[in-house]
Amino acid sequence: MTLYGKTILLGVTGSIAAVETVRLIHALKRKGAQVKPVMSQAACSIIHPDALTYASGQDTITRITGHVEHVTYCGDDGLADLFLIAPCTANTISKIACGIDDTTVTTCATTALGRKMPIIIVPAMHHAMFRHDIVIKNLDLLTQSGITIVGPRIEEGKAKIADINEIILWCERLLSGGPLSGKHILITSGRCEEPVDDVRVLTTRSSGRMGQELAYEAFRLGADVTIIHRDEINIGTNIRITTATSMGEAIQKVMKEKRIDIYISAAAISDFAPECLQGKIPSGKSVNLTLHPLPKLIDLAIQNVPITVAFKLGTNAHKEGKRLLQNKVSMVLANTPDNLGSEEGRYTIMDSFETHEISGKKQDIAKKIFERIITRHL
Repeated sequence: MTLYGKTILLGVTGSIAAVETVRLIHALKRKGAQVKPVMSQAACSIIHPDALTYASGQDTITRITGHVEHVTYCGDDGLADLFLIAPCTANTISKIACGIDDTTVTTCATTALGRKMPIIIVPAMHHAMFRHDIVIKNLDLLTQSGITIVGPRIEEGKAKIADINEIILWCERLLSGGPLSGKHILITSGRCEEPVDDVRVLTTRSSGRMGQELAYEAFRLGADVTIIHRDEINIGTNIRITTATSMGEAIQKVMKEKRIDIYISAAAISDFAPECLQGKIPSGKSVNLTLHPLPKLIDLAIQNVPITVAFKLGTNAHKEGKRLLQNKVSMVLANTPDNLGSEEGRYTIMDSFETHEISGKKQDIAKKIFERIITRHL
C-alpha cells in the first residue's frame, strides 16, 4: 500500500485515452490512494463522469462551483497531495504552459502550480500533434516549472498514454519523500548467457525479478537508477548485456561516467565460461566442456562505491557472505537455489549490525533491503 493515506486529484481531459481512467483509478486505489476525479467538458463527451465516480467512490468534479473545488484540493491547505493529469491533450498542455485556466482541469493546474504541489502530466494524442514544435516547447516549459512529464508510448502513429504501472511508479516516486533523492544506484540483475557453440548457451534459472524489484523500489524512493541486465524495464537507464564479460565492461563504463553511491549485485553472474566451439556441436553423442573461471564482478565495486550489496547463493552462502563483509562489502543477502525464478523468496540479510531472516514477495524484500540501507548505511 505504497500510496496509503495519499489523496490524488486525477485530471481527465478530452483524449480517447480517457477510457483508460477507470483502470487507472482502480490501480491507484489498490496502492491505497484516495482518488478524486476532475474532468474537462471535452472528457465528459468521451467517458461519463458517473463511471469515474463509481470507480473512485468520490463525486467527480465537472465544473467549478461556489465550493471553489480547485482551492479545496489544490490551494495552500488543499486536500490533494498530488495532481495527476492523465490523459492530457495537446490543448491542455498548451493552456497550462500559457497560464490559461478556462476548464476545470486547467483551473486546478494553475492553482496547483501556485501552491507548488507535485504535478504529473501524462500526454496522449496523435503522434503528429506530439511532434509539433510548439507542443514540444510547451512541454519543456512545464518541465521547467517543476511538472513531471510521463512520456507516451509511440505506437501505430499515436502517442498513446503511458502504461498504468509506469504512471503508478511516478506517483509513488513523487509522494515517497525522496529519501534516496540525489543518489545514483547501480544494479546488476538477472542471468548471464555464456556461449557453448553458435546455438547453445550456459546459463542459470534466474528470472531477474529480484533485481527488477530493487530497481523499481530505488526509483520509488527518488534515486537515479541504472540497471544492467538482459531485459528492459520502464524506469531509469537500462543497459542490455548477455555475458558476464559484457556485464563487467558495462559496470566499468558506468563507474567511469558517473559517481555511484550504491551498487547492488543481484545478478546470477556466470562463475564459468565454456570454451566456445564454432558451428553447432552435433547431437547424439557425449560432449566434454572445458569451463574457465571468471573474475568476481563485485571486486569492481568494492574499491569505488561507498555502499555495496552482494547476493550469495548456495550451501556456503552464509560463510561466503561473512567473508565478503570482511572485504568491505556493506551488506550480503544469502539465499538458496529455490529463490531463482520465483515470485517470492527467503533471504538471510547480513551486515555489520545484525543478521536475520527476511521472506515474502520480492517487492517486499526489495523494500526491506532499502529500509536497512537507509537506516543503517546512509
